[in-house]
Amino acid sequence: MNSTDTSTLYIHPDRNLALELVRATEAAAIRATPFIGRGDKNAADGAAVDAMRAFLGTVNFDGVIVIGEGEKDNAPMLFNGEHVGNGRGPACDIAVDPIDGTSLTAAGRQNALSVIAVSDRGTMLDASSVFYMNKIVTGPEGVGVVDLRQSIGDNIRELAKKKGKDVGEIRVAVLDRPRHEGLIDEIRSAGAGTRLMLDGDVAGGINAARYESRIDLCVGIGGSPEGITTACAIKAIGGFMQGQLAPRDDAEREKARAAGLDYDVILSADDMVKGDNTFFVATGVTDGGLVEGVRRKGPIIRTESIVLRSRSGTIRRIVADHLAEKWL
Repeated sequence: MNSTDTSTLYIHPDRNLALELVRATEAAAIRATPFIGRGDKNAADGAAVDAMRAFLGTVNFDGVIVIGEGEKDNAPMLFNGEHVGNGRGPACDIAVDPIDGTSLTAAGRQNALSVIAVSDRGTMLDASSVFYMNKIVTGPEGVGVVDLRQSIGDNIRELAKKKGKDVGEIRVAVLDRPRHEGLIDEIRSAGAGTRLMLDGDVAGGINAARYESRIDLCVGIGGSPEGITTACAIKAIGGFMQGQLAPRDDAEREKARAAGLDYDVILSADDMVKGDNTFFVATGVTDGGLVEGVRRKGPIIRTESIVLRSRSGTIRRIVADHLAEKWL
C-alpha cells in the first residue's frame, strides 16, 4: 500500500479501537458506583447506559449494536440496531452490557462488570430473539474433549484427564439458579467441586478459559447476550466454547425460526462471532476474580479494566486514575 493511500485504513477495527472503547466501560462503571448496594438495579443500569452511550458517541467508528441487554427484565438498555460512534472509521458489530451483573451491583456483591465486545461488521450472530443460551466454556484443553452433547460427568472426567488432574481437583462455575439444581447435583456426583455464581456469567466464562484461573469449566444456561460477548473474549484468550440457544416457550421458538436461528444446533465460538478480529473490553464495577471494582482514593477514582484482542492474542490490564472532581 502506498504510504499516502488511506483507502483501506478503515475497513476493519484497528489496534487502537479497544483503547478508545475502554473509556466507555470506565465511564459506565464509575457512574454505576453510587448505586452499589442500594437495591435498585435499574437505577444502576440506567446510569451506566447513559454514560456508555455518551462516550461511545465520541469514538471513531461506525458501530451497530447487534445484541444488547435489557429486554429480559425491562431494564434500561442500549437497544438492538442502535448506531453508536461518530460514524467515521471502521464498521463494527457491537455486543454491549453496561453492567453485567445488575443484581450484583444492587446488592453490593462481587463480579459486576461493564462490558463491550466488538467484531467486524456482519460477523456477530444476532441471537436477540432468544434470551437464553446453554453454554460450556473452558481453556484450550477442552478442544476435542469437551462437548455439550456429552453428559457433564463425562466432560468433567475427560477434561480432568486432559489437564492431568484428579476429578476432585476440577472446579466448575455455574449460575446458582433453580434451573441448575440437577446440573449442580451431577457435577458434585461426578466428584468435582462447584463455584456457584449469583450472576455475571461473562466473568465466569473468561475465568474458565484463563490459564491462571482456579476455575476449570463454566457451564449452564445464561443470557444469550452474555454468550455472544463471552465468545468474543474466548476467541482472544484461545479457549474453547460451545453454545446452544435455549428458547423458553413456543412463542420464543417461533421468533427464533422467524429470525433464521436453529436452536437445535451446537454453536462454536466461530459460529457466534466469525473472523479473527474481535475485541473484548471490561471494567470492574465491583471487585471480582477478573478485575477490581471502582475505588475512590482521596481526590481520584481508580478503575481496572481488561482489554482482549483476538488478532494479536493480547491481554492488557489497564489501571486508570480519574480526577474525582471531573465526575461530580
